[in-house]
Amino acid sequence: MSALRPARMRVRDVVRVGASGLVARPLRVVLSALGIAIGIAAMLAVVGISSSSRADLDRQLDALGTNLLTVGPGETLFGDSSHLPDDAVAMITRIGPVSSASATATLDADVYRNDLVPEEESGGISVRAARTDLLETAGASVAAGAWLNSATARYPAVVLGSAAADRLGVTAPGPDVRVWLGDLWFTVVGILRSSALTPELDMSALVGWPVAEARLGFDGYPTTVYTRADEDSVEAVRDVLAATANPQVPSEVEVSRPSDALAAQQASDKTLSALLLGLGGVALLVGGVGVANTMVISVLERRAEIGLRRSMGATRGQVRLQFLAESQLLCVLGGFGGLLLGIGVTTAYAAYQGWITVVPVWATVGGLGATLLIGGVAGLYPAVRAARLSPTEALATP
Repeated sequence: MSALRPARMRVRDVVRVGASGLVARPLRVVLSALGIAIGIAAMLAVVGISSSSRADLDRQLDALGTNLLTVGPGETLFGDSSHLPDDAVAMITRIGPVSSASATATLDADVYRNDLVPEEESGGISVRAARTDLLETAGASVAAGAWLNSATARYPAVVLGSAAADRLGVTAPGPDVRVWLGDLWFTVVGILRSSALTPELDMSALVGWPVAEARLGFDGYPTTVYTRADEDSVEAVRDVLAATANPQVPSEVEVSRPSDALAAQQASDKTLSALLLGLGGVALLVGGVGVANTMVISVLERRAEIGLRRSMGATRGQVRLQFLAESQLLCVLGGFGGLLLGIGVTTAYAAYQGWITVVPVWATVGGLGATLLIGGVAGLYPAVRAARLSPTEALATP
């Protein structure tokens, strides 16, 4: 007579047996799965929010262009402030690959909501003279009202940057909306949108070049020259800008590329994201310890059940598989909950910021993979411990 062989458990049977152990302890299962869910959600939200932020920055750069260069005065050999020649813009436009150039100049003036504000309270708003072709070159745009033209540039008219308008309490331009600027009343004709490439304009009050020379004591020297070059020739133009803007002393000229600053900001954001991702990993590890603790306690509480199953013919491998299945199901439950929570947080934050929502596929797959890995590691010891129990030992335990 041949020896009896234990029945083989199908995948469906393994899942059913594993799930039955979880259903019997719902509160403990929810609390353990919550630890995994928080870790997965934290990791996915960090990756998703960072990716959404970078996608929005890339969208802005695509719209504004990475071919903007700025030229400004540096310092003399003795450390004093220098200035650009008054014909610097005209000279820069002679460079072949340069498509356009414009300028602003910082003025020795302050702007207030009215003439009753003490002079020492400047509010941090800069007053700048601006050329009428500035917007096209700098990549800025008007949110309300109109930009300076050949007519308004000659009269006391001002366009406020977005942050300057907020600081002054100006919500909309109009013929009756005025600010006190350089001991004169200027009519607010426009408000600019915030621009990533030209943040200095956000906290500026911009007046026309002619009225600045006539009314505000402007000497005609530009402070910042904005230059647009062909995409393929940006580096070449950058190399000759200093010598072109000030041929006499090119060492006293500073040339920068605003998009480089944004790229550096993006790199710092990646470093912060890596730190937050590490914190999410710690939370995930804590969740895994919670799962392991739950499974060990489950083995201790269910020794009689294990002994009964072993006495009825269940093999050590089947008992081990049962507890591994429980831990995997527990982590998968927490993992899916974490994915939904992480995607929800990313979507909500991106919508609040006005970004497009980006959740990388690798992050989702990696989150599920991490869940399965934690389930296997957390359930391995309890499963092996349960399988080692002999029927007599398990049934004899009170």
